[in-house]
Amino acid sequence: MKKIIFILLAFIGLTAFKTLQETWVNDDPHTQLNFEVTHLGINQISGAFTDVDINLKAKKKDFSDAKFQLTAKTASINTRVEARDNHLKSADFFNAEKFKTLNFTSSSIKRLKENTYQISGELTMHGVSKEITLDAIYRGHQKNPANNKEAEAFQITGTLNRSDFNIGNDFPESLISDEVKIEANIEFIQQ
Repeated sequence: MKKIIFILLAFIGLTAFKTLQETWVNDDPHTQLNFEVTHLGINQISGAFTDVDINLKAKKKDFSDAKFQLTAKTASINTRVEARDNHLKSADFFNAEKFKTLNFTSSSIKRLKENTYQISGELTMHGVSKEITLDAIYRGHQKNPANNKEAEAFQITGTLNRSDFNIGNDFPESLISDEVKIEANIEFIQQ
C-alpha cells in the first residue's frame, strides 16, 4: 500500500511540476519585429530586425502571469535599402559594432480583458535602459501542420522615443520622427 501511495504522490508531483511553468520560444519564420518612423514629417518608413530571439514563460493557461524575454541583434536591421541600413548600424544611430543587441525583459503583465494585456518591462538599447509599457493581444492557439507543433501567437505594439535611448541625436525630428512605432508579431512553439 505504501508503494502505491508513493507512486501516486510521485505522479502527482511530476504532473504538478510539468504544469508549473511552460516555456515557449519564437518560431523564426513566423516572427517579425518591425518598426516605423516618419520621414520629413510626411511619409512612413518601416524596417525590421531579422535576427530575434524571444521566449515566453507562463504558469497560467491564460498567460496572465507571462514573462517575456527578447533579444535582437542590432546588425540585423533591415529597411530594404542597403545604404540606409549601413547608416543605421553606424555610430550615428545604433552603433551595432559596440551595442550588438537590444533587449527587453518584462517585469509585469496586466490582463485588461480577454486576450488583451499590458506588458511593462525594461528595454535596453544603445547602452540605455528604460522602463516601457507595451500593448499585447493574444492571437490564439493552433497546431502547425508543417512541423506538427503547438503554436501560440501574440501581437505586441507600442511607441518609444529614440531620443530616450540616444539614437540619432544629430537628426532633428523634422527629418526623422522622434517617436518610433514598434510591432512584434510572434508565433511561439513550446520548448
